[in-house]
Amino acid sequence: MSDTYAKLVGAPGPAQQLAKKLGLPRPARLRRTDPTSVDRPLTPGPVLVLSDDASTADADTVAEGLLAWDLDVHRDARLPDHARWGAVVLVLTELPHPAALSAPAMQLGSVLRSLAPGARVVSLSRRAPGPDATTNLAPAVAAARAGVDGFVRSVAKELRNGATANGVVLADDVDVRAPSVRGALRFFLSARSAFVDGQLLAVVSGAGSEPADWARPLTGVAAVVTGAARGIGAEVVRVLARDGAHVLGVDVPAAGESLTSVMNEVHGVALQLDITAEDAAARILDVARSRYGHLDVVVHNAGILRDKLLANMSAEKFDDLTAVNVTAPLRMNETFARPGVLGSASTAPRVISLASTSGIAGNRGQTNYANAKAGLIGMTRALAGSLTDAGGTVNAVAPGFIETEMTASVPPVPRQVMRWASSLQQGGRPVDVAEAIAFLASPQAGGIDGQVLRVCGQLQTGQ
Repeated sequence: MSDTYAKLVGAPGPAQQLAKKLGLPRPARLRRTDPTSVDRPLTPGPVLVLSDDASTADADTVAEGLLAWDLDVHRDARLPDHARWGAVVLVLTELPHPAALSAPAMQLGSVLRSLAPGARVVSLSRRAPGPDATTNLAPAVAAARAGVDGFVRSVAKELRNGATANGVVLADDVDVRAPSVRGALRFFLSARSAFVDGQLLAVVSGAGSEPADWARPLTGVAAVVTGAARGIGAEVVRVLARDGAHVLGVDVPAAGESLTSVMNEVHGVALQLDITAEDAAARILDVARSRYGHLDVVVHNAGILRDKLLANMSAEKFDDLTAVNVTAPLRMNETFARPGVLGSASTAPRVISLASTSGIAGNRGQTNYANAKAGLIGMTRALAGSLTDAGGTVNAVAPGFIETEMTASVPPVPRQVMRWASSLQQGGRPVDVAEAIAFLASPQAGGIDGQVLRVCGQLQTGQ
């Protein structure tokens, strides 16, 4: 699917001039992964590391880690004429007071006009107390930590030319050298996070491990993707395979031809199966174990739409969607989330569900869909920690407006409005969702558990 408007105004010519004159959005071309050159270059220019005074030691450690990835790392904001920053990393892990953000914030502000197209701003900070949490933190420290959230999200809304701003939020006992801190930092710096913007991802533990090959972190992993025949599911299959995984693709018999085509592309295995069947999880496990000896990663991607205003909604439309979108994953997880079912001696379990921003903010005409997707988020949070003993995690990805066959059926005007509702002023692509899922499936994401990562270009609804 394509955004004709973005193509017209993205190239020099009368359409671009008219859009500029009228003040209409002119979405930038996003920096995405080249499958023939994954993570090379990791950033489109040198990396500047800034910090508040109290976080200087952590900033030094982070800078050393970036040098190990062969990046051109600077601690001084001066650049040669005409040079552009590829990324700015803002280390705020020991921020003692909201006022202490002023100096690094002003330094960041002074270089924003020198960012390269597709550049990245990434903060590292500590977790602020949640609404239900008790804390021993001093009020000033809690305020400083919470303030970083609003600061980063606001910076993201001010960036242009496909640049994004995101944050890694560390639990108090997590070191900046932890695998998932470095893994999340690398994900946000890279082209893999093209459509992730204004998001703060929590690292809850020091678990996980750095891969031997950052470009193929899923080598030796066996994964299953439901709803694999087309759209986002097909792209998840391709990206997992690109990153080294053996992939089993599942879809209904009616999509068998398309499923076979996708799985043949990646030399994977196609399984025609209705996931609402009582024995769906057992059959998936049997096939995976017979072909690969084990199953490590489960991606609950399958879903359907039955949009109607609630006043016009039939019980059949509501129940059919619920059965596929949330009841089936719940039932399958009764098997997959049991200790010892997923993973092997060298691979850790991962369960990743495809939620939606509709499940976070709600959406007109989608009471059934939003109920199911919010339910997946609840399921994800309830299962957090259930696989910890085996080094496993349970997470979700929540896409916003993604260009697929399904969203192509939306009437043109509301479709364009949905594209422009994000900070990046465009819809995402299925590969953007797939990249986030592949990251959460990787060994370097082992300290990220029970989280929901939005892939929405910073849609203007909810966090």
